[in-house]
Amino acid sequence: MPRIIFHIDVNSAFLSWSAVKLVLEGKPDIRLVPSVVSGDPNDRRSIITAASIPAKKLGIKTAQPVSMALRTCPNLVIVGGDWEWYKRCSEGFIEICRSYSPVLQQFSIDECFIGMSLRCTPENAVAVATKLKDQVKSTLGFTVNVGIGSNKLLAKMASDFEKPDKVHTLWESEVKEKMWQLGVRDLLWVGKKIEERLTAYGIHTIGQLANLGMGSLTRLVGQKFAQQLHENANGRDDSPVETERAEAKSISAERTFSKDLVNPKDIEKALFNVACIVAHRLRRHSFRASTVSVFVKYKDFSVSQKQCQTDRPMDTTAVILNEARRLVSEAWDGTTPIRQVGLGMSKLTHESVDQMSLFEDPKMEYYREWDRRYDEQMALKEDARTLAYENAHGPQGSSETPPPPTAPPPAAQSQSARSGGNLSMNSLQRKKTEPDVLLFRYSTGEEALLAAKKRVKGDHSLRFHRSRMDDGTDCFEVVSESKVIERHCVDK
Repeated sequence: MPRIIFHIDVNSAFLSWSAVKLVLEGKPDIRLVPSVVSGDPNDRRSIITAASIPAKKLGIKTAQPVSMALRTCPNLVIVGGDWEWYKRCSEGFIEICRSYSPVLQQFSIDECFIGMSLRCTPENAVAVATKLKDQVKSTLGFTVNVGIGSNKLLAKMASDFEKPDKVHTLWESEVKEKMWQLGVRDLLWVGKKIEERLTAYGIHTIGQLANLGMGSLTRLVGQKFAQQLHENANGRDDSPVETERAEAKSISAERTFSKDLVNPKDIEKALFNVACIVAHRLRRHSFRASTVSVFVKYKDFSVSQKQCQTDRPMDTTAVILNEARRLVSEAWDGTTPIRQVGLGMSKLTHESVDQMSLFEDPKMEYYREWDRRYDEQMALKEDARTLAYENAHGPQGSSETPPPPTAPPPAAQSQSARSGGNLSMNSLQRKKTEPDVLLFRYSTGEEALLAAKKRVKGDHSLRFHRSRMDDGTDCFEVVSESKVIERHCVDK
């Protein structure tokens, strides 16, 4: 029996869904003019979550800052997100897709795979897909693209062909004709950095990549990713249409500033905030990590980054912060204004045995007590702005609000730890008013998707969609009130 998979993708989902609601209210169809869905245009951290086709033709892209889009098109129509409405549209879309096949894997809020091997044949697949596409349009008022292939990769690639409101096939026999002529960036999971490496070597199309020797490809992108690229470029993918739970390879957080910072004290405060979040997430999921990495991003979006290996896995905020301070001092020149700072931990392990050398610092017990109290408070306060990803059964911790933490003894506050940095219990009482963008990396795109899906499950204020980071890395962004709060990415 031939394998048949459909990939169904809503065209400009958030924009289309907002347009449908406005049309139902008797207002103009914003799909016909340059328009976007986003947050407050006066907040430069607001990003575009969807753009109309006229807007895209002007160069306006998803995940672009609103301020940049307005410079491109001053008359741009900006509408806010309506997450309850989006949820209804998404559920209606998935319900129709599920009526065609119970074998369904939701890839994001606006796209899914369905296994159709028992529901149609290669000869009538286009007719069935066209019926599905037209049913979504007539029933829900928005359009979708349907890609048909013999595996998930080919189906996904096919749905990205000409848009909107189209059905395309990409069978294995059509790979050379339809896929090999495309640029390497069009291949799923190829980001900007990988594209730059390949094009510098003279590899510009997927066909050239498919025929590149494994030795050369391994030298360019590494052994593990080389094998995946080679298989995908040749149209091969044996992953099933199903859902599995995934575990992160790294845990990170980043903070974008309302104004570029140059004062070391302000940068130190931001670094402290992200260190608290990252360390807390490690402890929440019983992780320790032995690789610390930091980055600073400047106004022109250029990035400087550093990382180091520690002697042993760690989860203590003060120790992590101390390493991060040192790395930032190496990554930053001390004078160029900073737009964003980020901190990440990788090489995760669930090993929980303490090494006696951790207690060589006389303040280590104090720092662990500080972490314990921080975790207690966060277990009761955690929400969309601070959660890395939600446990299946919700936040852990007591249902009673604990008393506010008391300040540590003056001696402990004034002493500087050799391996820890200087924390104050009073900092636990600082109320966060800005969302922090948390970054997680996974081995495959499916793992990233599943983590993002798990994150928004049960929380109607959150949505996720597929996007790309500034460096071209594919990811799934978790969005709250039109602001990105998490990114679940593929580790290259």
